[in-house]
Amino acid sequence: MAGKDKPDIQAILTSLKHELRRRILRAMLGGEPTSPCQLSDLLGVSVGNVSYHVRVLADCGVIESVENRRVRGATQHFYRWALDVEWARQLLEEAEGEPPDDES
Repeated sequence: MAGKDKPDIQAILTSLKHELRRRILRAMLGGEPTSPCQLSDLLGVSVGNVSYHVRVLADCGVIESVENRRVRGATQHFYRWALDVEWARQLLEEAEGEPPDDES
């Protein structure tokens, strides 16, 4: 993000162009912190693919890491919405009926 109090709007808009990122964010709306593994199961997409897009969303400040847990010898990361901007939520709702982009 551009600064702690000012989000980088261009980076956010760019990140929201990808259909899988929008699906990830929709799945996270109003919920408890979620891991890429949980999102992978929910969305039916490989955990590697979800993890990549979660990192992109975290890098631009849309979501934030809130907890790390040791699970069977690995570290599982949990994220939640970090952006409290109503227009971003509305954009996700409006884009929900769009045809899917390439989810790679």
